[in-house]
Amino acid sequence: MNNKDLLARRDKALPRGAATALPVFVQKAAGSEIWDVEGNHYVDFASGIAVNNTGNLHPKVVEAIAAQLNDYAHIGFPVLSCEPYVRLCERLIELAPISDAKATLFTTGAEATENAVKVARYYTGRQGVVTFTGSFHGRTQLALAMTGKVQPLRTGVTPSQAGVYQVPFPIEHHGTTEQASLKALDHLFRATIAPDQVAAIVIEPVQGEGGFYQASPAFMQALRKICDDHGICFVVDEVQSGFGRTGKFFATEHAGVQPDLIAIGKAMGGGLPLSGLIGRSEVIDAPPPGFLGGTFAGNPLACAAANAVLDVIESEALLARANVIGEKIQSFLGDLKGTGGVLPLGDIRGLGAMVAFEIVTEPGTHIPDADATKRVATKAKELGLLLLPCGYYGNTIRVSAPLTISDDVLETGLSRLAGALKA
Repeated sequence: MNNKDLLARRDKALPRGAATALPVFVQKAAGSEIWDVEGNHYVDFASGIAVNNTGNLHPKVVEAIAAQLNDYAHIGFPVLSCEPYVRLCERLIELAPISDAKATLFTTGAEATENAVKVARYYTGRQGVVTFTGSFHGRTQLALAMTGKVQPLRTGVTPSQAGVYQVPFPIEHHGTTEQASLKALDHLFRATIAPDQVAAIVIEPVQGEGGFYQASPAFMQALRKICDDHGICFVVDEVQSGFGRTGKFFATEHAGVQPDLIAIGKAMGGGLPLSGLIGRSEVIDAPPPGFLGGTFAGNPLACAAANAVLDVIESEALLARANVIGEKIQSFLGDLKGTGGVLPLGDIRGLGAMVAFEIVTEPGTHIPDADATKRVATKAKELGLLLLPCGYYGNTIRVSAPLTISDDVLETGLSRLAGALKA
């Protein structure tokens, strides 16, 4: 097998819309390293889009899945209960920054965000939803309407969900201050939809697809107060930023606020599809029986994997490790910035191991260079490094190395990153 032949088969069998960023077919993955079908080696700075926080095939996760598989693989939680599901929810509500919480499980991040809105609408009896530009909340209909980025997610698709509104996410070096964002929200309430018609304000504490832009603690606290003042549910999308990625279990903890609902997913299942919703009991308990769930929601194998993920995060001190990794990456990028022969770098930012940097047209500016950003990702692949471009302006490279990455592999990846930027 080779990548070229497999890519030809892929193109014949799959629609154009099911795109893959890099023309590489995986043969084996372990920890923070991947080998393709031609034997090429890659350092993984993508983590399966921030899924493999505990690395690929962590032994404890594999062991937990195998043990569960000896008992049963699927029962359908709407039909029969299983202990791994309950145990996982017990642990999640202990970890969540919500007093008196309950939790439930789904399969995908889009299910988590859509169910968060569904719960908020039921609890408040309202329909309006406010999200932010640059956000990503999923590809299903409501989640897509909530998503604040057109290309390529909503290209040619008019948002079809009524009652969803967006305000600018604060990115000061691109011209939107926190005050401007809050003023836009005030204008929305005065001109378009009254706050007593809004069920939820939904925000990523650190935007994922939007470019790893961070909502400051002050901004998160201001939104919490607005929600309190108007009886609006404060919904935090932690699908990408949760499970230790930012140096705390949830990124929301950096702000010191308590959301009403937290959507979770990605890294929770250790590589298996699993998502969930954690909520203040009064809110998440409001809907009637049968309102929440799904055929594969809380699959026992995924729950077993997730319980092992929580064990690994604790036993291997991955929250502290995330901060060490993030500091190393940001320091490396800071030293590289302005070095001769390297593409001009703009803003460098990070929270824990959720690090990103922008590529700009000229040093000392913030003018986006989306074309150069794509070239860097392509060259990195040629050098054996997996990177994911992203961003509202298409000029951000996100670095999401597994939290279990060794210092040696991290250094190898950073060396290849430097090569891509110099090329």
